[in-house]
Amino acid sequence: MDASKVPPLLLAVLVALLGVGAAAYGEADDAPGLVLIGGVVVLAALWLGVRVVRR
Repeated sequence: MDASKVPPLLLAVLVALLGVGAAAYGEADDAPGLVLIGGVVVLAALWLGVRVVRR
């Protein structure tokens, strides 16, 4: 699958899921850095999703 053909909103949802998974794994493994990275990824995905929807 060509990466340029992936809808941006789908990409934002997949990235948000990845971030939630990283945050959950970081809490289970007691890794605050991984939780922080997961949170940043989720916020970036939400920003991307809002930007795509507004266009």
